[in-house]
Order: sequence, then C-alpha cells, then structure tokens
Amino acid sequence: MGKGDKKTRRGKIVNGSYGVKRPRNKYYYEEEVVEEKPAKKAKK
Repeated sequence: MGKGDKKTRRGKIVNGSYGVKRPRNKYYYEEEVVEEKPAKKAKK
C-alpha cells in the first residue's frame, strides 16, 4: 500500500493511470440526491 501499489489511489497518481479507485470524472450518481425512506412505525 503506497506509491508503488498500482491498485491504490496514490499509486495511480504516481503511475499516471486511472481506474476504479481513481476515475477520470466523478461518478454521475454522486450528484443525485438519494431519497430517504420513511421510518417504519414501531408495533405495540
């Protein structure tokens, strides 16, 4: 885990490559707001 590890974000920055850990653009689903489901009522 470090600058020589190609699977980590830091390693990809040093190596100049991209991948899952270092995408070229931010993922599109990060911008969407996730709607929260209403909490279930407790049974008595």
